[in-house]
Amino acid sequence: MSTETVRTETAGGPVLVEVDGPFATITLNRPESRNAVNDEMRSRLTGALAEVARQDSVRVVVLTGAGRAFCAGGDVRSMRERAAAPAGEVAFRGWTRQKGTAEFVQRLHNADQITIAAVNGPAVGLGLDIALACDFVVASPEARFASSFVKRGLIPDGGGLSFLPRRVGLSVTKQLIYSGRMVEFEEACAIGLVDRAASAEGLLDEARAFAEQFAENSRPAIALMKSIVNRSFELSLGEVAALGGQAQAISYTTGEHRAAVEAFLNR
Repeated sequence: MSTETVRTETAGGPVLVEVDGPFATITLNRPESRNAVNDEMRSRLTGALAEVARQDSVRVVVLTGAGRAFCAGGDVRSMRERAAAPAGEVAFRGWTRQKGTAEFVQRLHNADQITIAAVNGPAVGLGLDIALACDFVVASPEARFASSFVKRGLIPDGGGLSFLPRRVGLSVTKQLIYSGRMVEFEEACAIGLVDRAASAEGLLDEARAFAEQFAENSRPAIALMKSIVNRSFELSLGEVAALGGQAQAISYTTGEHRAAVEAFLNR
């Protein structure tokens, strides 16, 4: 696959997409509402992820927020409007909307590229879940984290009930989701919410520097590994071995594998 530098950018709207060679940057772009997720942003995120997935040269997707926040979670004004709907419609509309949330979160989590959340400010509620759906979290000291759903009488609905215990363990997860409390940057680093610290000014540069170690590696191999390791906590060793055998058989056929073998033997 080619990794030549091609720079494209989609401007305007609640989600921005920029592709620069093997790197794609997706920016949540509602800074006036701290990048709170409304229906339009939810739909645009799904589309943006599909757009970068179609670009073979992209190896790494960096997700960040415009302005001073990463993502403040769901749009509370939209919540009030939805609650005003006829009682008989609230649940079905909610179910439909949740399917949309699940679609983009799963697309992000299962992307066959490396995904990095570059957290530049508060990541709260659904914002935290979105960050945790990524493979890695790079954060600046302005980053703060909260699974704040309980403060709105809700439960985590963006995959956090799966992602959070895998990062910080069951007991800490229970503390965070039952209290909804804010986790400051230093604590987030200590408990494993953050994989790499960065300065506020150099956040995206640090995220890209971190991503360099992945950018030249085989995208099919990354995709196949992710398809297994993302499920490995639920699988037996035998199941992992069986899936690994199938994935390895596919890997043998890729151009990346053949090129790597020839390069090694021709050193």
